[in-house]
Amino acid sequence: MSAIQLSSVTKRFGDIEAVRDLDLTVESGEIYGFLGPNGAGKSTTINMLLDFVRPTEGTITVLGEPVDAAGAELRERIGVLPEGFDVYSRLTGRKHIEFAIDSKEANDDPAAILDRVGLTDAADRPAGGYSKGMRQRLALGMALVGEPELLILDEPSTGLDPGGAREMREIVSAEADRGATVFFSSHVLGQVEAVCDRVGILHEGELVTEDSIEGLRDASDNEATLILTVDDATDDDLDAVRRLDGVSGAAVDGSMVTVSCESDAKTDVISTLGETGIEIRDIETESTSLEELFLSYTDGEGVVEKEGAGTGEAAVATPEGGQ
Repeated sequence: MSAIQLSSVTKRFGDIEAVRDLDLTVESGEIYGFLGPNGAGKSTTINMLLDFVRPTEGTITVLGEPVDAAGAELRERIGVLPEGFDVYSRLTGRKHIEFAIDSKEANDDPAAILDRVGLTDAADRPAGGYSKGMRQRLALGMALVGEPELLILDEPSTGLDPGGAREMREIVSAEADRGATVFFSSHVLGQVEAVCDRVGILHEGELVTEDSIEGLRDASDNEATLILTVDDATDDDLDAVRRLDGVSGAAVDGSMVTVSCESDAKTDVISTLGETGIEIRDIETESTSLEELFLSYTDGEGVVEKEGAGTGEAAVATPEGGQ
């Protein structure tokens, strides 16, 4: 059974078409990363999944139930970490978790959840004094209550330091290991690449591609870089390589030969070097980064370096609210 199914979904706000004819399937047990630049329609899509807004056209099914007809029982099967989550400033972290447990009629141990998200020492402090990262940990803890079948996480690493970001990835992987489905948007591309089974890239309201990271790389026109350690080579030795179809450049620095080429030209590069009498001792490939793939599918929109992104990895700009 699919955990999430959107069929021909369109959402308009007046004259603005935020999402256009979107077909999207997320299988049970999958970790699915949802990417897109500012205004792509990611938050609108998540709000439709949660039935906060209704689609103008199309149907949405979550955990086998149409969301527009679902009630509290379906919501109890879903854990949500919303973007921009805020706390009840006078309530302690423990009280927040207890509130979530009572709301879902679950039997979780608040202390165990607080420990899992790294808030044991701050459990009985008012959450109004928490840092941004601690508030994010608390929101994640509330989302984990009741062992939900589906986790919907909107920018889950916001405010987390590198250690917190790593712990978040470990929690996401552990949830998938127990059988939960995880659907999350993130501007931190390294987070997505580290944990996702598949990613979908939304651009101007349309799903422009979806696949595994490796599948996207294989389908991309972006070049790979071959780094070859050789016994000896001169610049003239590389002339034959430069004439190959799919090769855009080649250079030598001592015993290191670097070749920029399309993926299907790598074999020709290696065999051509061998035919010139160059002995190759080691071969490395620098694959296209997720950032480069993202840019290739979104006309170069949206990649920035965000201070405090958590891991120092490339980040994709996301809107402040809205779409």
